[in-house]
Amino acid sequence: MTYFEPFGSDTENASRDAALRSIPHLRDMDLSCEVEVATAMLPVVFASAGLVLDEAVERFHPDAVIAIGEAGGRSAITPELQAFNENIARIPDNAGAQPDGEPVIPGGPAIATSPVRVVDITRAISGTGISAETSRDPGRYLCNNIAYRVAQLPVPGLFIHVPALRTVGVATVGAETDAPSAAVSQPAPQPAPRPKTAHAAPSVEATAPSAETAAPALSRPATTFDELGRGIAAAIAELARQVAEKL
Repeated sequence: MTYFEPFGSDTENASRDAALRSIPHLRDMDLSCEVEVATAMLPVVFASAGLVLDEAVERFHPDAVIAIGEAGGRSAITPELQAFNENIARIPDNAGAQPDGEPVIPGGPAIATSPVRVVDITRAISGTGISAETSRDPGRYLCNNIAYRVAQLPVPGLFIHVPALRTVGVATVGAETDAPSAAVSQPAPQPAPRPKTAHAAPSVEATAPSAETAAPALSRPATTFDELGRGIAAAIAELARQVAEKL
């Protein structure tokens, strides 16, 4: 699982808290298979983010990859159906680069579609009581760049945007992602079958303490980092189930 460093003038990136706080929630969940989570932080730099992603995949040899980014214009957690072979930067990246239409991967397809069942991921997040929508447009900034790469990894890959929450104040970045989220209509949520086993191994990076995981009856926007973590934990659990089905 990857997340991004802060960028622009902000000192936080909600993707980090969403990723790291998901792991304590996994330990409290009934999972369909054993899940071990390794994490890596990606730079907000067009020239090197993909290299760091590739190095993490080479190091950990994962069965699947979830990449997390933040979207300042969205109030729901939004798994992405697809990404585009185009880099466009509204603001410079953390190295000062500001591409204006260059391809993510020269010669690659115009659109890369996630190989996982994204709508089922969205349904799993909604089942926690946190608002979730399937998105078909991740913008054209670093989130799109990584979403495009993740969709073409040799293992199942998925990109998820979380709202750009802040400890204090509001995000000054985030318009790099299209808003609203070009949402896709969702099927009505269905009760999930009770999983067979429960186990989650510790992550590579230390995490924040777990909080109460009971979900409210109706979906609503996440207002805390811990709620983002709960939503991402549900996404991990569903992706693990999908991977286990095909092993």
